[in-house]
Amino acid sequence: MKAYVGVTDGDWYRFLANRPTLTEANFWRPSGNTRFRVLSPGEPFFFKTHHPHNRVVGGGFFNGFEQLRLSEAWDIFGEANGATGLLEMRQRISRYRKQPIAPSEDPVIGCVLIRDTCFFDQPAAEPPDFASNIVQGKGYDLAVHPEADYFHDLVARLLGDNRVEIDVSRPWHREGPVYGDPRLVPQRLGQQAFQAVVLNAYHRRCAITGEKIRPVLQAAHIRPISAGGTHRLDNGLLLRSDVHILYDRGYLAVDPKHRLRVSPRLREEFGDGKEFYRRAGTAIAVPDHLRDHPDPEALEWHLSEVFLAS
Repeated sequence: MKAYVGVTDGDWYRFLANRPTLTEANFWRPSGNTRFRVLSPGEPFFFKTHHPHNRVVGGGFFNGFEQLRLSEAWDIFGEANGATGLLEMRQRISRYRKQPIAPSEDPVIGCVLIRDTCFFDQPAAEPPDFASNIVQGKGYDLAVHPEADYFHDLVARLLGDNRVEIDVSRPWHREGPVYGDPRLVPQRLGQQAFQAVVLNAYHRRCAITGEKIRPVLQAAHIRPISAGGTHRLDNGLLLRSDVHILYDRGYLAVDPKHRLRVSPRLREEFGDGKEFYRRAGTAIAVPDHLRDHPDPEALEWHLSEVFLAS
C-alpha cells in the first residue's frame, strides 16, 4: 500500500473540520506547475499540521489531480476549498505564492482531490521520518516501511473501524461503487471531483456544440445517480447548460458510436431546434484517451430509457 502525508494550512483544516457534512476536499496547491503522481485513486492521503505542531489531524482517499483556474476551483468545490468565499480563498493562496495574486489575475492552481474526508477528534502523533523542512508532503511505500503499523492505525481511523485488517504489504485502495471489474474500469469520483475531471477531459468545451464559455458548461451524467449511475468520467459529458437539460429530458441523446441523436419531439413540441437538427448524426467531441470515452452501455441505457425516439 502507498500513502501520502500532506502538510496542511491550519486555517484550511480547521475550517473543514468544523463542517462535517463536507465529505470532499480540494487540497489545493498554490501553483499548478507540477502534477501529483504519488498515489493512485482510493489510496490514503493524510493531513499533517505545520511544524512545530506536527500532528496528523485527519485525511481521506485520493480521488485525482486536476489543474484548474482559481475561480473554477471555487465554482466547483465551494467551501470544500477550505474557505468561506472566493475572496478568502484568493487571500489564503496568495500567502503561499512568491507574488500576491493581482486583482485581475485568475491563476491556475493544483487541485489534489480528496474524497471521504475525516478529521480526528484526537490528532495522531507526528509521522515517522517526516523532516521539519518538508513543505508540501511525503509519500510512503508501506510494503517496505518499518513502521507500517502506524499507517495501518491511521487508515483504520479513516474507515471508522479499529478492528479492520488491511495487508499494507500489498496494493490497496478504498473501493467505490463501479460497474464491472474495479481492476479494469476507472474508480468512482466524488460529486465535485466528477465536475472537475469532466471539465478538463473535454478541454472546457461542450461535447455537442463546442461552446467554451465556462460559466454555462456543466458535467452531465449519462446514467443519473438516481438510476444507478456513478460519478465516473466515462459516465459523463460536458454540456452547455441548456443542452444538459435537453439531454436529461430525452430530447437529445448520443449513440454508442458517439453520434448525436435528436428527438422529433423537439420540433413537434417547441417548433424549434434547428441548431441541433443541423448536427444530428455528427460525432460529438470525446476525451483524448480511449478509456475515458463515454461508456457504450450507459449510452445504450440513455437511448432506451430516456431518449424520446418518437
